[in-house]
Amino acid sequence: MYFFFRFTVMEKFQNRYRIPSARASWWDYSADGCYFITICTVNHECLFGKIVNGTMHLSPIGKTVNEEWHKSFDIRKELFCDAFIIMPNHIHAILRIDNPDGGGGAHVKTHGRASLPLPASPAQSPPQRTPKSISSFVAGFKSAATVKINILRNTPKMPVWQPRFHDRIIRDENEYRRIIHYIYENPLKWTDGEFHG
Repeated sequence: MYFFFRFTVMEKFQNRYRIPSARASWWDYSADGCYFITICTVNHECLFGKIVNGTMHLSPIGKTVNEEWHKSFDIRKELFCDAFIIMPNHIHAILRIDNPDGGGGAHVKTHGRASLPLPASPAQSPPQRTPKSISSFVAGFKSAATVKINILRNTPKMPVWQPRFHDRIIRDENEYRRIIHYIYENPLKWTDGEFHG
């Protein structure tokens, strides 16, 4: 696979246990560059459709996810989707940030489920996230898609996504090409994949 998994431990924060952020602490995720991300459904539930003869067939929920994914780029002019596929229980994508101002921004306060905790001491509150970042995009997309999915299936406040997502900073053109190939070959290898339900 082409993404890093990091060992995590539970940390106590404001008398509650939480999983620390899996983002690379040394990298600014609002910086210009390409990122390979994977977003999974809660409990790897196959909500988005099924693979038949190596081709993904979207369910009504999968079509809603597809629509919300593409809408997300209409409101984020610094963000581009270079490759994307919806699988039965996850999404793979290559996202490219191309900020006219060079990327990077001040941290802003977040709210609700959109908050992704950064490694922090208990003195730092509330959680913060860099605007125009990969985490900001994923949180916004997941929130919008969840609302639409729960309206569609009449399940108010039911979780759709795992709380976190996998990411990899793409470092060169060869890696970029390998990942694009992996994404588009994913339906053909569904029964062999780690996310197969």
